[in-house]
Amino acid sequence: MSVALAPQRALTLTAGALAACALAACATDRPAAGADSAATQTATADTLPSQEGMIDVPGGRVWYRRIGDGPGVPLLALHGGPGGTSCRFEVLAPLATERPVIFYDQLGSGRSDHPTDTSLWRLPRFVEELAAVRQALKLERVHLLGHSWGGALAAEYLVAAKPAGIASVIFSSPLISTPRWIADADSLRSQLPDSIRRVLDAHERAGTIDSPAYQVATDTFYGRHVRRLPVADMPRCAGVASNDTIYRQMWGPTEFRSTGSLRTWTRAADLRQIAAPTLFIGGEFDEARPTTLEEFRRTMPDARLVTIPGAAHAAMREKPAEYVAALRAFLAEVEAKRP
Repeated sequence: MSVALAPQRALTLTAGALAACALAACATDRPAAGADSAATQTATADTLPSQEGMIDVPGGRVWYRRIGDGPGVPLLALHGGPGGTSCRFEVLAPLATERPVIFYDQLGSGRSDHPTDTSLWRLPRFVEELAAVRQALKLERVHLLGHSWGGALAAEYLVAAKPAGIASVIFSSPLISTPRWIADADSLRSQLPDSIRRVLDAHERAGTIDSPAYQVATDTFYGRHVRRLPVADMPRCAGVASNDTIYRQMWGPTEFRSTGSLRTWTRAADLRQIAAPTLFIGGEFDEARPTTLEEFRRTMPDARLVTIPGAAHAAMREKPAEYVAALRAFLAEVEAKRP
């Protein structure tokens, strides 16, 4: 049974529904590319053609990886943070039997250059960096995926730069508005046990958030809403370092406190300017709350929402099969309309 995606995308679909849609070639009369092939089911980043290299961007050079050479429109993925790394996007390798999957470490983290000039850690420069990556890799038409902070980068790029050639955008557990993110975090934090909340409150009042007790209390929040389920080891992530300086300068000390340059940032009112087909995807227990993502979805002309049952912010790694199935269905639908 196929699950047709209605033109207005008013429905919120579960991961299971979209997985069924992927296998039935959602709203098309032909199978989704590679959906039933053994290669699609068993593909890994190590079994597909790949390319790595460095790209000049404002402020230095960034490392990128391109997996697969399928005929579909390339997928370019933007990692979280700020100051995170891209190696976790290896879980998207099954999609690379159908299209190139490309990701890069943003400047200052991972395998990219690590300049010490802190004036580089500004959102407009990261937008310029993204534009430089697209130009260097000749990505004239591209699907854009932004995870967490990468969602903020994608939104800013689409609204501020108004780039051509965006086939679709995927907001994966995205930061769209810091004030709304913090309001949601406060709501989730209020659901923690009293003993945990008291520790957090006391150390924040005292300015002792680096204490071990505060870190343990913070991990309780993270265990509920960031990474809730076990995830597979990722050998390619071994020794690949994130950059806490960028995280603290732009965001703050924890996921639920923003004191950096992004503390007032929002593009919530500007999402209606994004005309490209859009997918919001996140976990049932995500700190990017499904109810908030649904509110954002309703403001856009062509958007839909998928919630991964049982998962949190790391849904991509916690439930990779469901996550990839949802992406495959969405990308197939978009490309069926414009081969």
